[in-house]
Amino acid sequence: MSLAFRSLPSFLHRLGPGLALTAAVAVAALVIERAEAALLGRAWLDGVVLAILLGVAVRSCWRPGTGFLPGIDFSARTLLEFAVMLLGASISAAAVAAQGMTLLVGVAVVVASAIFASYGIGRLMGLERRMAILIACGNSICGNSAIAAAAPVIRADGEDVASAIAFTAVLGVVVVLALPLLMPVLGLSATQYGVFAGLTVYAVPQVLAATAPIAAVSVQMGTLVKLLRVLMLGPVVLVLSLLESRVDGARIDAGRPNYRHMVPWFILGFIALGMLRSAGLIPDAVVVRTSSLASFLTVLAMAALGLGVDVRSVARAGFRVTATVVLSLIALGAISLLAMRLMQIA
Repeated sequence: MSLAFRSLPSFLHRLGPGLALTAAVAVAALVIERAEAALLGRAWLDGVVLAILLGVAVRSCWRPGTGFLPGIDFSARTLLEFAVMLLGASISAAAVAAQGMTLLVGVAVVVASAIFASYGIGRLMGLERRMAILIACGNSICGNSAIAAAAPVIRADGEDVASAIAFTAVLGVVVVLALPLLMPVLGLSATQYGVFAGLTVYAVPQVLAATAPIAAVSVQMGTLVKLLRVLMLGPVVLVLSLLESRVDGARIDAGRPNYRHMVPWFILGFIALGMLRSAGLIPDAVVVRTSSLASFLTVLAMAALGLGVDVRSVARAGFRVTATVVLSLIALGAISLLAMRLMQIA
C-alpha cells in the first residue's frame, strides 16, 4: 500500500470533525435560502451570506475545539480554491466576442477604474491594505465571489473576508431595492438602465431582481453586462497574484520574486478550464454541474470563514468598512454613468 493511501484515513480523521461542522452550517444556510424563496418570492440573502452569518452565530455562542480547526481551515482555504478553479468552466470566449469588443472593453475599463477608486477610498478611510483590496474587488466585480476569489491570493484572514462580504451583502440588497427608483431621476432608457444595473449591482440574481420590474430589454442587457463584468475576475485575481508575489519576494529576498507562488494552482486551473470551455471541449451539462459544485463549495468555505470569526473584531471595523463600501459604490455608479455616455448607449 502506498504512503498516500496509508495516510488517507488519518487525513480524513483529522479533517472530519471540522468538515462535518462546516457542512452542517452550509446545509442549514441553503435550507434557509430555499425557505426565503418559498415564503418571500425570492431569497433576499443568498446561501453565501447566510452561511457566514450562521457560522458567526455559532462561533459567538460556542468556540470550536482544536479538533475542529483543521477541517475548518481546509474548508476555508482549499475548498474555496477549488471553487474558484471550477468557475473557469463557465467562461466562453466565443459568447463574449459575439457581443462586440466595445462593450467588453468598456466593462473592463469600468472595473479597473472602480478597483483603483475603491482601493484609494479604503486606504483613505484607514483600512489595512488587504481589507481595502477585498472591498475594491467585491465592489467592482461581483461582490461575494470576487471577495472569496481574491482572499486566498492576498492571504486575507477570515475576519476581513467575513466583514467585507457581510457589509457588501447588506448594501447589495439596498441597491436592488433602490436602483429602480433612480431610473427616472437619472433619465435612463430601459436599455441604459439595464447596462447601469449590470455595471453596479453585485450578483447576477440581484441584477435580475433589479431589472425585472423595468423591461425585458433591461433584464437582457443587465445580465449580459453583469456576465462580462464577472469575466474580469480571472484577470484581476491573476494580477493580484503577480503583485502579491512581488511584495512577498521583496520581503523575503531583497526583490527576488517567489516564482513558486507567482501564479496559484487554482488560477492556472481557472484559465485552463476557460480555454477548454471556449474550445467547446466542456459540454453544457458538465458546465451546469461544475457551476453547482462551485457554488456549494463556496457556501462551505464561507461557513468555515464564519466559524473562524470573532464578531467583536468585525464590529470594531464596522464604521470604516461601511463607509468605504458606501463611498465605493457611489464612485462605481459615477464611473458607470460616465462610461455609458462615452460608449453612447441609447
